[in-house]
Amino acid sequence: MSKDITKTSKFLSLLLRHQPETIGLTLDECGWANIEELISLSNQNKHRLDAQLIQRVVGTNNKQRFSISDDGRFIRANQGHSITVDLELEAKQPPEILFHGTATRFIDSIFEQGLTKRNRQHVHLSSERETATNVGKRHGKPAILCIQAEQMHNNGYEFFLSKNKVWLTEHVPIKFIEREQAS
Repeated sequence: MSKDITKTSKFLSLLLRHQPETIGLTLDECGWANIEELISLSNQNKHRLDAQLIQRVVGTNNKQRFSISDDGRFIRANQGHSITVDLELEAKQPPEILFHGTATRFIDSIFEQGLTKRNRQHVHLSSERETATNVGKRHGKPAILCIQAEQMHNNGYEFFLSKNKVWLTEHVPIKFIEREQAS
C-alpha cells in the first residue's frame, strides 16, 4: 500500500471512528459521513482528499475498515468506534470459539477484569487464530486468548458480526477466557 493510501486510511479512521470534529465533520447516528462534505472539509483543513483517493482506500484496505453506501454518497467505518454510533448490527449466533489477540503485558489485567471495551463500543474478536495473532503483534509480544463464545451466547451475551467479519460483544467475563498455550 502506498504512503498516500496508508496516511489517508489513518486519517479516515481518526475522523470516522474517533474525532470527526477534528475538521468539523458531522456523522449521522449510524456513523455515515457525506463524502462531498468530507472532501471539502478535509481540503479546507490542509488534508488533500478526493473521491478517487477515498475509493482506493476503501477498495484496497485489507481489513475492510470502511464502507461506502450503495448510492456512493456516504462513507463510514465498519467498527472500532470510540464515539457512539449505531452500526445497525443484528445479534448473531457466534461460533463455539472466538479469538482475541493482545500483548502479554495485558494478560494480568484481562484475568482480573475480563475483556472490556475500554474506549471503544465493543470488544473485538476474531474467528481466526492468525488474525488474533496479528492483532497481538501490533501491541507487543502476542498472546492469544480463546473465548468460549457459544457458551457466552447461551448465557445471554449478545454477539454481532461487523461487515468486515469482526465479531463484537460488550464484555467478555473472565470465566469465558482461556489463554492459548504457546506450541
